[in-house]
Amino acid sequence: MPQVVADEPYFTLAPDWVAEILSPSTRKYDRTDKLRSYARERVEWVWLIDPLVRTLEVLRRAEVGWSLRGTWRDDERPRAEPFEAIELELAVLWADVVLPDEPR
Repeated sequence: MPQVVADEPYFTLAPDWVAEILSPSTRKYDRTDKLRSYARERVEWVWLIDPLVRTLEVLRRAEVGWSLRGTWRDDERPRAEPFEAIELELAVLWADVVLPDEPR
């Protein structure tokens, strides 16, 4: 962030990292239109988190498009860019998610 924050109701600086939580109704839009927008605005990393299939995909902006930096699932414990210093406990993300074919 800049040292002096402008007196405006919005930021013009793009974030370095974005996490998208995918859902059946937005999955297609998140993986196409939004990724193109993030690349255009020079967002460096995008995480695609799908709680229904219990996956994390990490993408990094490349010269053209995106580079897949890693994929993890279920109860794996990745050190994912750009937060490699922290081991993530993925199982916590979907601990309360009930899948359509699971009993409640």
